[in-house]
Amino acid sequence: MTESSARPTRAQQRLRTEERILTAARQIFADLGYDRTTIRAVASAAGVDAALVMHYFGSKDLLFARAVETSPDELPGGTPDEVAEALLTSLGRRLTGEPVASLAVLRSMLTNADAADRYRAAGEPRLRQLAEAIPARDADLRASLLSAIVHGVLAERYLLGLTHLADASPEQIVELLRPCFQILTTAAPP
Repeated sequence: MTESSARPTRAQQRLRTEERILTAARQIFADLGYDRTTIRAVASAAGVDAALVMHYFGSKDLLFARAVETSPDELPGGTPDEVAEALLTSLGRRLTGEPVASLAVLRSMLTNADAADRYRAAGEPRLRQLAEAIPARDADLRASLLSAIVHGVLAERYLLGLTHLADASPEQIVELLRPCFQILTTAAPP
C-alpha cells in the first residue's frame, strides 16, 4: 500500500467529520434537549469550529433533524405473537445500547414544538402499521398503548433513572412485558 492510498480522501474526511459532529449532537441533544443545546457545545464536543458545524448543517434545526434520524424497525406481518415479539426485540435492542437519537427527540419534544411535530410525523406511520397488524376493533388504541409503554420505559430508564428500570437487565424487562404485549396484540380480551 502506498502512502497516498493510505490517506483518506477529502470526501472521506468530510464524512468522518460530519459523523463526528452528528455523534456529538445526538449525545448533547439527548442530554440537554433541543432548547439547551448550542452549536458551540456540539462543535466543542466534536472537536471542530462552530462555523464548520454551520457550514455542514446550515442551522441548529437542520442539525437536530439529521441527528435524530433513525431507521424504524420494520414490523413483520403475521400473527399477533410475531408482532409482539418484533416489538419486544426492538425494545430489547434499545435497552441494550442507549438510543441517543430517540432520547434526543423524547427530551426535546417536551419543550420544542418542531421536535414534537417531528416525533409525531415519524411515529404516525409506525402506529398505523402496528394497528393494521392487530386483529381487534380497538387496534388503534392498542397500538398507541404499546408505543406509550416503549417510550415510557425508555424515558424512565435513560432520562429519569429514578426506578429500578435503570438497573434492570434488558432481558428481565422484556420478559416482564411479554404477557402485556401479547395481550395488546391479540383480539382476545385479557
